[in-house]
Amino acid sequence: MNTSRRALRHDVRDGLVRGILEGELGPGDRLIEMHIAKEYGTSQGPVREALRELEMLGFVRSEPHRGTYVRDPWQRGMLELYELRGALEEFAARMATPRLKDDVSPLQAEVDAMAAAADADDVHATVEHSERFHRLIIEASGNQLLQTVWSSLSITDHTALTMVTLSPDLRVIAESHQPIVDAIAAGDIELACRVSREHQGWFEEMLTATAEQGGRQPSTTTVSA
Repeated sequence: MNTSRRALRHDVRDGLVRGILEGELGPGDRLIEMHIAKEYGTSQGPVREALRELEMLGFVRSEPHRGTYVRDPWQRGMLELYELRGALEEFAARMATPRLKDDVSPLQAEVDAMAAAADADDVHATVEHSERFHRLIIEASGNQLLQTVWSSLSITDHTALTMVTLSPDLRVIAESHQPIVDAIAAGDIELACRVSREHQGWFEEMLTATAEQGGRQPSTTTVSA
């Protein structure tokens, strides 16, 4: 997929997510590819790809021969993904800590890069460095199946959608990774496991709070890790 097509898909995806979260599109509303393509000035290809991604994340449902419809975004999707990531990354931390504890400089470099991106209010760079941070731990686990499953979750796009949904403080996002680095550097496997799971649980809690407030963003300035 070329860069321009990917950018169009992301524009459509993020626009639809905002529409759903802000109530412009409600549960049961039908999403017609042709109309969406016209609204965004694109062909139906990027729209179709965006809808497939939103179906995977639980924002829409597709019914054969009937079309694609908005569903309650909090029924599953993003919440389930963070639940799964918590379990996967706890396991990864258990396996990777002995391998990474003697040199956490690559992890620290990604945290520092996230902080710099946050200071520049660069959401895209923050997301990219977050993905690289977690991938370093996943790869250091040495478990190929874990790497395959984790990669299949489309982590970068998933994180980007979280940013669209919550609009969190980017500096807090960057800082939330530091306890993981510190635990691994200390060689404390149990602590590394706990803070890795709590890191994902923090996002899950914010999403749940947003759902309970009817889509309004919760006020969060600290990280429980």
